[in-house]
Amino acid sequence: MKKLILFAAVLMVSLFGINNAKAQVSLNINIGSQPVWGPTGYDHVDYYYFPDIDAYYYVPSGQYIYANGGRWVWANSLPAQYGNFDLYRAYKVVINEPKPYLRNNIYVTRYRKYKNYGGHQTIIRDSRDTKYFVVKGHPKYNQRPVRNVSVINSRPTRIVQKNVTRPAQNNGRPQFNNGHDNRPERDNRKGRDHGRH
Repeated sequence: MKKLILFAAVLMVSLFGINNAKAQVSLNINIGSQPVWGPTGYDHVDYYYFPDIDAYYYVPSGQYIYANGGRWVWANSLPAQYGNFDLYRAYKVVINEPKPYLRNNIYVTRYRKYKNYGGHQTIIRDSRDTKYFVVKGHPKYNQRPVRNVSVINSRPTRIVQKNVTRPAQNNGRPQFNNGHDNRPERDNRKGRDHGRH
């Protein structure tokens, strides 16, 4: 009985270890879910923080999160008060932590220097990196990159054609010239008559 319990315990521990190993190996890449106005350089993004308007964007659901009346509102678009906000030119901070809006004071303090940031941040729409071609709205969305073929050997390749001798069957087609072609027979004798008299 002890052996059975020990075996069951070992089996459970090994199965648990396998599941943990699978979890550690799996990569979470969501490039295709990122918006075209998102900054380049990130294979995975959970949230974008916008220092200009003190709001967030949640990539998995495609929703904006902004403060309204002391609470955080989730919406598919920004409210009218942010009508002049340009997502393409605004500075975006990538945050890969759960519910960053609940620690908003930390992010406001940490990224206040990027409010009204005049610098340039390369966005996915303007990237020519082929990994971003999967992002809907990218100018080259779903275009496969052309592969460069390198020539290993610059010598010309000979094409060999085989002459196949086939029996004189025309598969039901009429034969012309009594089955002979118009070419003279070849032998080593001179002259056109080739010894025929």
